[in-house]
Amino acid sequence: MKKSILVAILSLACGVAGAAEGNAEAAKAKVTMCIGCHGIAGYRATYPQVFPVPKIGGQQPAYIAKALQAYKSGERNHPTMRSIALGLSEQDMADVAVYYGGGK
Repeated sequence: MKKSILVAILSLACGVAGAAEGNAEAAKAKVTMCIGCHGIAGYRATYPQVFPVPKIGGQQPAYIAKALQAYKSGERNHPTMRSIALGLSEQDMADVAVYYGGGK
């Protein structure tokens, strides 16, 4: 199955119809904001409360994109993630999702 068809099927299945196709190489310049929390094994954030930061490497790309869209829209509520997501385009989200979905 072609990669573009698989991405389209996964996008539709996860409710992100019309999602941009991500480019993991392009994401390398966009993930510095993620690494500070999601790139540290066992990291716990303290704002707005103490909680373990989830590992996103290896997560399904469609899930990552949908989560970023939810932070951007306000459907998911976390001040830091919302402010990061607000600065991301749909293409940025797709790129980051594919980058981390590849296990980076």
